[in-house]
Amino acid sequence: MGIAAQLEQLEGVQRAGLIMATPANLAVLAEAGLAEAAPPGAGPNDLVVAVAATDRAAADAALARATALLAAGSGDPEGSRPTRSAETLGEAVGELPDANLALISTPGTYASAEAVRALKHGLNVFLFSDNVPLEDEIQLKALADEKGLLVMGPDCGTAIVGGIPLGFANAVRRGPIGLVGASGTGLQQVTSLVHRFGSGISHAIGTGGRDLDERVGGTTMLAAIRQLLADPATAVLVLISKPPSSSVATRILESVRSSPKPVVVNFLGGDPAAVIDAGAYPASTFEAAARLAVMLATGEASRSDASDGSIGAVEPEMADLAAQVAARLAPSQTAIRGLYSGGSLAGEAKIVLGAILGHDRHDRILDLGDDEFTVGRPHPMIDPRLRNEHIVGVAAEADVAVLLLDVVLGYGSHPDPAEALAPAIADAMALAIASGRHLLVVASVCGTDQDPQDLQRQERILAQTGVMLETSNARAAMLAASIAAAAAPTARPARLVGAAE
Repeated sequence: MGIAAQLEQLEGVQRAGLIMATPANLAVLAEAGLAEAAPPGAGPNDLVVAVAATDRAAADAALARATALLAAGSGDPEGSRPTRSAETLGEAVGELPDANLALISTPGTYASAEAVRALKHGLNVFLFSDNVPLEDEIQLKALADEKGLLVMGPDCGTAIVGGIPLGFANAVRRGPIGLVGASGTGLQQVTSLVHRFGSGISHAIGTGGRDLDERVGGTTMLAAIRQLLADPATAVLVLISKPPSSSVATRILESVRSSPKPVVVNFLGGDPAAVIDAGAYPASTFEAAARLAVMLATGEASRSDASDGSIGAVEPEMADLAAQVAARLAPSQTAIRGLYSGGSLAGEAKIVLGAILGHDRHDRILDLGDDEFTVGRPHPMIDPRLRNEHIVGVAAEADVAVLLLDVVLGYGSHPDPAEALAPAIADAMALAIASGRHLLVVASVCGTDQDPQDLQRQERILAQTGVMLETSNARAAMLAASIAAAAAPTARPARLVGAAE
């Protein structure tokens, strides 16, 4: 990914990608327009360097640069102490006999075999790899369940185990709240907000996005629930996911029906009545889940808090602000464009917009971390250049009133995302003004004061650029929807908190 980024900075290079030549990767490369066919003789163990350039000379120069960078390798910093790397999993276990977890990030073709080896060595598995066949996932999780172990993944991006962050995760204090989630940025949002609200995290277990599919059966979530219910450091349990299959949702809720600990459930777009019937606390947004969990941990919540209100209810102060800024918009500006780096945050935004504005609009929320956008290039949480291109492009869309963004901090993310996004945001605003319009930008920053990027600095940079900031993704989506409702006289008006039904 770092080499691809360097190649794209060369003169004449439009796009570059470096991926393993697996059939799945080559198919995606072809869809992206970077290759019409597999290079002759390329096998799944080979690395493909693909370049789109303005001319042959620029392409050849980029390929030569890639060859030089690959030959040089990462190297060790001068004067650093040499380290020894184990060449096999068995050798690594011999070096660290007390280890109980393996983090696996290999091409999906090989990930299952490595995960089986780890499980047979008695290790829990954090499986970052994607493109793992569904049948392999089912078998891996069955083996883990048989051995009393966890497989977090495949395609698991986030976990916090005993205070140690894995993958993309935020720096949060230890505390009494445990989470299980089939949602990477959902886990990041809830854990960050729990920290901001003054509490902390015992463990946050990622399951991988397919775990709550009927064919997988929620194996990891069920196992993690059992472990956290038995964990003395966990006083409150939070479950988060995109909508699971109905049979798996029933199984999950049955598993917590007799829980001695309070359980908060946020299945995006799910049925709160089923959660209440299971004796748990429903939360319609990630923020609501975090707030309710903290209240339960401190003894401030009771069974009367088992419903967190309507997702479509907007505070009068927010509605007033929305009406004020909507007055700047041209009559044609009624649409919302969301450019997200977090898939679960994008999903939550869609639900909030639909609840406030209805589902018959043409707002567009893009998850730029989806595979179709990331082939051969870094994820937008790591490298914002792809999102910057889209941000500037939005300025040319005459119907757009609000640009909605997430900014995700934490380990693994870009070291200074606001600084990297600010010029593109400023350019988009300036282009809109040059066309006789105002582009309103609404965002939230997912992170904590302990993250390496410095939360307050990130928020300050965005605010100075003219971005309207909210404290959570759900609130940012509510503000965007309120602006759109105020801008379009025929739109369904936002319902105010406390307003008569």
